[in-house]
Amino acid sequence: MVDIVIQLLPHILAALIYGALGFHFWNTRWREGEKQCVACPMQTWERVAIATALAIHAGGLYDALFADVGMRFSFSFALSLMMWLAVLIYWLESFMARMEGMQPMVLPLAAVCTATPVLFPHVHLVANASATGFKLHFLAAMLAYSLLTLSALHAIFMGFTESALHKRSLKRSLNSLPPLLTMEKLLFRMLTLGFILLTLTVGSGVFFSEALFGKPLTLDHKTLFAFASWSIFATLLVGRHAWGWRGKRALRWTLAGFALLILAYVGSRFVAEVILGRV
Repeated sequence: MVDIVIQLLPHILAALIYGALGFHFWNTRWREGEKQCVACPMQTWERVAIATALAIHAGGLYDALFADVGMRFSFSFALSLMMWLAVLIYWLESFMARMEGMQPMVLPLAAVCTATPVLFPHVHLVANASATGFKLHFLAAMLAYSLLTLSALHAIFMGFTESALHKRSLKRSLNSLPPLLTMEKLLFRMLTLGFILLTLTVGSGVFFSEALFGKPLTLDHKTLFAFASWSIFATLLVGRHAWGWRGKRALRWTLAGFALLILAYVGSRFVAEVILGRV
């Protein structure tokens, strides 16, 4: 029991830092006041604080997932790893593109997901985890999840901003945000990259299932949700290029695709591990 607590300490510490930073960014960016500015760039100490949380979180994940007996995993660690990658991508992207204003959404969610292994610490050994093909499949899947998570959060943020604009209730602090068209271009850039990675994940799972997982492909609910999510994102990107889909339609399709993607692995593993008690 003591060993488990020590193993989970980095997750607890990282979750606390993410949560504190989320509150800080809400208080200094979103909370209406004289000096608040949603699109104000991050200060050096804020970037360092996020990097520190990422480093602590990474150390905790590595110790928890990799052991002499092989790779261990579960739905809670999937959520934690997914949000670690999402925060890392967001942190790196913030040096190159204007992503200000999303910190109060990304960081609290990261805090919650980082804390899930504390509540659900049980893991299971992953078969064929040492195979190079599986490692590439796993990496593509986690990157796809992370990019599409950021896309969903960005879509929610855009929807909030667009709604305020249409109601003419745009607060002073939101006036410093980039134009909606600029935010939309960033959204579809993340969606396109996330979709490419999701295509690689689904394609490798379909065509190389036996080599990757040691068994033929089965059409279970996990596979069906993955196909449905892929189809929604494919339709959205085709609609964007062919018919110029944008605005609320694009946001709804993004959130629908993300919801099905979460159900594909995290949802199915949650049911199996927590509700049904299967490891």
